[in-house]
Amino acid sequence: MGVPVLDLLAFILAAVAVIVALQYLADRTGLPAAALFTVAGLVYAVLPGPNLTLDPHVILTFVIPPLIYSAALNSSLLAIRANLRTVISLSIGLVLATALVIGYGMELFVPGVGLAAGIALGAALSPTDPVAALAVGGRAGLPAKLITIIEGEGLLNDATALTTLTVAVTAATSGGFSLGDAVAHFVLAAAGGLLSGVAVAVVVRLLLKAVRDPLLVNGISLATPFVAYLLGEELHVSGVLAVAVAGLMVGHSTPRFTSGASRLQATAVWHLADFLLQGFVFLLIGQQIVPVVRGLKAYPTATLWSAAAISVGVVLLLRPLWLALTQALPRAVQRRRGRQAPADGDSFLSGREIAILSWAGTRGVISLAAVFTIPLTTSDGHPFPGRDLLLFCAFLAVVVTLIGQGLTFGPVARVIGVRADLADAAVVRTQARAASVQAGLACLDQIAAGDDMLGEAVPAPALDALRTSLEQKARRYRQLLGRLEEAGEDAVPADTPGYQVAVRARRAVIDAQREELLRWRDAGHLPDASL
Repeated sequence: MGVPVLDLLAFILAAVAVIVALQYLADRTGLPAAALFTVAGLVYAVLPGPNLTLDPHVILTFVIPPLIYSAALNSSLLAIRANLRTVISLSIGLVLATALVIGYGMELFVPGVGLAAGIALGAALSPTDPVAALAVGGRAGLPAKLITIIEGEGLLNDATALTTLTVAVTAATSGGFSLGDAVAHFVLAAAGGLLSGVAVAVVVRLLLKAVRDPLLVNGISLATPFVAYLLGEELHVSGVLAVAVAGLMVGHSTPRFTSGASRLQATAVWHLADFLLQGFVFLLIGQQIVPVVRGLKAYPTATLWSAAAISVGVVLLLRPLWLALTQALPRAVQRRRGRQAPADGDSFLSGREIAILSWAGTRGVISLAAVFTIPLTTSDGHPFPGRDLLLFCAFLAVVVTLIGQGLTFGPVARVIGVRADLADAAVVRTQARAASVQAGLACLDQIAAGDDMLGEAVPAPALDALRTSLEQKARRYRQLLGRLEEAGEDAVPADTPGYQVAVRARRAVIDAQREELLRWRDAGHLPDASL
């Protein structure tokens, strides 16, 4: 019994080694790690040796919730709300359109696959996996607006897709489909998931207010996505949407209710969890090619080509068409009414922004986990129509988009020339820093005037030292703002002369102090606990 356990341990350690090596390669080359992991899984799948089987229920229960929650924690609730029209259009409208177009295409051109089964495939293929696009987009310097749209779409479209998949599979297995029942089920699942996420976020906020120990705070943080998902599933609503909503709300309020030590620890914990989970999952995706290919022997070549063309073609072509239409039609309506698009907020996308978002439609683990949940048989015991073919189409679309779009996203973004306005971002950051310094000086004035906010008097030298430090920062920020205003639109001037040199000098001093403490420890003069 010990041998299989040791074999499993060796397999896990080998997988971790591959993940670390490929992540290092991705960092050095700029290639998306998700695509490299998938290619490694494909190579391993065709080699002799054991393969792990993708258990969709394990993935949906134990992997997807923490990944979605971590992404939600790092997303901006306010930024998503500012671009809500575009996010909703992609996460709901495009998901439903993709499911319906693929469904009708399968029914018309692929024998043996009905409308409900085709919609199930379309629902599984409709959610994007923004991990690869965002990883490369960050290096390519995409504007914050586009990154927000990609993040918001990736958070919310999973709930729409999985709910649509459930409705379609129910229709396919029962042999009946009611549009009214499907719409009612979708609305109830979405509304219930939204309320469940809000309820979990409210409870977590109360707990974060009461708990200060970083270990307890991070224990609550790790449990939150599973609690939200379990609550949603127990209530038969969208657990994925509950996780996303809870993550957005908790992430928005975390800086107010948690200490710096808790946030630093939580960031490290979630980064490690993301790194390992994403690596294992994308390796696992590549390994599923063997059982998928084996199930294709019963299908004619023409059927395979038709199904593949419909699946991949709709995934690649419908997205840019949808983006172009949903941006052009409202703009045309506003022009006919004599109105202009808003200067700020949820404004219209430019042609170059539409092109970038069109190429950010990579599919990933959620699509494969979703399509593998399709049952083997219907309610009357017959085989589910075209199940092996549906698995093949889903796998093909994931590989084509994850590798094709993932590997080329960075070069495409650079060629199109859409990038963040660094000068504008620097101005906003510097203005915020200057405002925080003024708030600190106002607080010092209250303390110096005898305000009993601390419960005891503060020595004058301590107040003077604090005031000197804050005033020095205020002068530096005023100088930097002046240079930013004089610089060009895309030019970001250097910081205050000598500031970076002073920072390096301070770090050198800290390094020297650390080395001296280590010498004391190594000589036996300073215990490790004191170090």
